[in-house]
Amino acid sequence: MQNITYAPIGLIHSPFKEPAGMPIQSVAAKGVAGSIELAPEYWEGLLDLEGFSHLILIYHLHLVQGSSLVVTPFLDDQVHGVFATRSPKRPNPIGFSIVRLLKIEEGTLHIEDVDLVDGTPLLDIKPYVPLFDNRAEVRIGWFAKKIEQVYQAQADQRFR
Repeated sequence: MQNITYAPIGLIHSPFKEPAGMPIQSVAAKGVAGSIELAPEYWEGLLDLEGFSHLILIYHLHLVQGSSLVVTPFLDDQVHGVFATRSPKRPNPIGFSIVRLLKIEEGTLHIEDVDLVDGTPLLDIKPYVPLFDNRAEVRIGWFAKKIEQVYQAQADQRFR
């Protein structure tokens, strides 16, 4: 397969200077403020984005070192295949978060529910649309026994 190369379109800013102590999912980061500093050449792409309350951010997990096909995720003490987890230590360290959009000012997006390290490179922004992105009947595998722990769990240094 051919290599694929992406360039960041901006930087995500947050109060978290390192992964340790950070929420592990945006649902557990309720009210945590942050911002996106979008590169000026992409500002035109923000047209009509203020009409959306939530955004899907796709980003590069720049602090992750290496990858592993089996990991022990934050919400469990058992080993799982990386594709059955939200672990950052993936073959391609790409992450996504759903955040609340508060306002846009001159290429800066003010957001909440931020579960990212300050300076995370942003690859793309998509509007969150419940009809497209929500599913009513789902199975969540091993997460079913651990899902409520997301509000207490915090990131550590295991994936650096």
